[in-house]
Amino acid sequence: MSECLTISESLKAASKLPDGANFYRCALQVNPFAYLARQNKSTSFQDEASYNAAIIAACQDQDIKVIGVTDHYRVDGSASLVKAAREAGLFAFCGFEAVTKDGVHILCLFNQDKDSVLERYIGQCGIHNLDDVSPTGTLDCLELLSQAKEWGAVSIAAHVAADGGGLLKKLSGQTRINAWKSSGLLACALAGPVGDAPQSLKAILENKDAPHRRDRPIAIINAQDVNSPEDLRKPGASCLIKMSEISVEGLRQAFLDPLSRVRLNTDAPAESHAEFVAMAWEGGFLRDTAIHFNENLNVLVGGRGTGKSTVIESLRYVLDLNPLGDDARKAHEGVIRQVLRSGTKISLLVRSYKPSLRCYTIERTIPNPPVVKDESGAVLTLSPSDVMPGVEIFGQHEISELTKSREKLTLLLDRFIENEPSHASRKSHLRLELERSRSRIGDVKREVKSIDDRLAALPGLEETLKRFQEAGLEERLKEKSQLVKEERLLDSITERLVPFRTLHGTLTESLPVDTAFVAAKALDGLPNADVLSEAEGIYARLNGRLLAAAGEIGAALKEADADLTGMRQCWTERQKVVEANYQELLRDLQKSNIDGAEFIKLRRQIEELRPLRERRDSLVRDLAANEANRRQLLSDWEDAKAAEYRRIAQAAKKVSKKLNERVRVEVANAGNRDPLEKLIREEIGGNLTAALERLRERTDLSLPDFAARCREGKDALTQHYNLPQGAADRIAQAPPDLFMRIEELELTATTKIELNTASEDQPASWQSLEELSTGQKATAVLLLLLLESEAPLVVDQPEDDLDNRFITEGVVPIMRDEKRRRQFVFSTHNANIPVLGDAELILGLGASGEGKDKEGQARIRPENMGSIDSRPVRELVEEILEGGKTAFEMRRLKYGF
Repeated sequence: MSECLTISESLKAASKLPDGANFYRCALQVNPFAYLARQNKSTSFQDEASYNAAIIAACQDQDIKVIGVTDHYRVDGSASLVKAAREAGLFAFCGFEAVTKDGVHILCLFNQDKDSVLERYIGQCGIHNLDDVSPTGTLDCLELLSQAKEWGAVSIAAHVAADGGGLLKKLSGQTRINAWKSSGLLACALAGPVGDAPQSLKAILENKDAPHRRDRPIAIINAQDVNSPEDLRKPGASCLIKMSEISVEGLRQAFLDPLSRVRLNTDAPAESHAEFVAMAWEGGFLRDTAIHFNENLNVLVGGRGTGKSTVIESLRYVLDLNPLGDDARKAHEGVIRQVLRSGTKISLLVRSYKPSLRCYTIERTIPNPPVVKDESGAVLTLSPSDVMPGVEIFGQHEISELTKSREKLTLLLDRFIENEPSHASRKSHLRLELERSRSRIGDVKREVKSIDDRLAALPGLEETLKRFQEAGLEERLKEKSQLVKEERLLDSITERLVPFRTLHGTLTESLPVDTAFVAAKALDGLPNADVLSEAEGIYARLNGRLLAAAGEIGAALKEADADLTGMRQCWTERQKVVEANYQELLRDLQKSNIDGAEFIKLRRQIEELRPLRERRDSLVRDLAANEANRRQLLSDWEDAKAAEYRRIAQAAKKVSKKLNERVRVEVANAGNRDPLEKLIREEIGGNLTAALERLRERTDLSLPDFAARCREGKDALTQHYNLPQGAADRIAQAPPDLFMRIEELELTATTKIELNTASEDQPASWQSLEELSTGQKATAVLLLLLLESEAPLVVDQPEDDLDNRFITEGVVPIMRDEKRRRQFVFSTHNANIPVLGDAELILGLGASGEGKDKEGQARIRPENMGSIDSRPVRELVEEILEGGKTAFEMRRLKYGF
């Protein structure tokens, strides 16, 4: 794995800290040069030094970090190869291959501090004369395994399924059963996968043969005789073994948990996933603390007040992730404010593999926003979620809090949904278009109502005009009356040009068309840049023509304005003559007590109102078009929501299948009625409790149908939705805009989770979250959280809300399987998570400096950073999580184990 680069000195230092157990390629049956001569093995090497150098070079070429050098009951001939390997930076176990009295070959590997006593151990096997090429000891297989355990060696049954010393071939009957099930035998070696073993032995190797079945399956490793550099290239010569410290204890722990810690060459490789690499703090309770994360399971342990939760909330803060629960949010804010405190800087180094391998540094100083940098230190415009999408962090009791909301539980299904990239943008576009259509329809309806209100006066005005006409004023004031019509006509002539002025303004503002994105610099490096570059010329020509057209439109409008101004001036001159005659006529009419001005005023009012009829007809047509468009939009909107629900429902089925017999997930379409209730309460008010409760109880609620019944009136609401009369009346009398807003709502799906509370040997007993205890609820949700993601999952003390039985039977097995595909960071007081989960990195937190005169500070000692195969870490887990060796031993005795 490539090293992540960063300019942060604190993160550089953190990256050098222990990161727990990692896979090392191991070849544990390498023969020394002396073995070749003694066994008459052909070799091209003339001396031991050249053989040793070639073996070491082949190890380095094959990325083999660990070798075991074994000869038949001999160690003196191995010394030079062991010494050369160690000087070259390889780890070399010295040991010997024992041949037991019953003919079984056993590899015995020792720590380096046992190099000087191996001859004595060989003597204890009854080997005192090395004249034989392959001497046979006086201990049988069981005796040797027991003796090797006392020596502190790790024993491996060499070429276990092969003739010539393989345990399963050499022994038979009860003798073979006893040897195979011996507590001193933790591993056996094959030259390939189990599938290549003899058919008669596969069931034993797979731990499916009843007489040979072990309580703990034996570890199967790839190892075979290595007599040349070429042998090291064979797939069966080496395998990957996970250790935090390369030692006999490291091998022992790996063999105790082979599913987690042993990987054969034929096994599927680990899946690359996004991960936290390192973290460091400057200031606050965690000042000068740093962590080098493991890519798999990381577990924080420590007493109360040592900073475990502070680490979790620091991750949440630097990644700018919001808690899902209200209580979790308050707890998070409290940690940031009171424990980390203002001015503290949190730095996080992350590694992302999609779309390509890249490392980023994320830094955040309280209370400022986070900053994302690339490997060179350049500040990017990206957010933490851009470079580490999908990370999930849950504080203490937050999972339990999450179980109280079926709406929030639906969010947990997101990672199982096969998202269509265009779906979110389509929904957003539809929502925006619906809002626009509602606004347009509302505007048109308001304008129609305004016109109707004004036109309501027209019949009365026309009746009054009729009486004036009967009095003969129409004929006497005909010229002035026609002038009023002409005035309105002149206004209409000018108004008709407004759309063209708007069009010209829009076109002018939009020009020239931007060509920067198709310029030569922008296209540099693209394979078809020569073709795409033609766009710049096309746009240039288009710009020229559009600018010319805009100029012509502008000139045409200007010319029309000038002509219209001249026309109006001509009309005004003639108007003056008519106006003079009109004034004289008014004076004559006044002598007869007739108000000619009132007639002209009436005529002007009528002429102003009559065009509104045309406008109203146009608006009615516009309204019909908008309503038709809205019907189509609503249909598309319902289709989009239904498609999304189908994807969520499919995700629920997928989860249920993955958690077969443990958790069942069902989703209810439009189950979240809160948006509808909130809208109705805010817009209508009053006592609506009973009405809203009946809407909530409807399992088949359709928003389009409900909005249609609202428009039909209270009787429809009462009949179809059984709403109380008073509430139905108030809802039906609401503005039409409310009914359109109801149509635009999105009622998200709600999730129902059921947990099988029966033991493995009992019939299934399914109970919904509402029926479960707090611990069972959290267990069901955590099982779901563990699945189907490549982004890190961080949980603070999950056992606070979990039942212990479900941790061991449900959570740990899934966590062990999923940690190969994603990174976990847990804090815990429960030994089952780091021990049964086989945590690759256990971090032991402590606190110092507490007291009246000292400011508390968390600390993680380097020796307390490692896996269970590290003695200091093992002792720490024993002390913190088990209450010490005495307490653990007392519990064991009381349980009768």
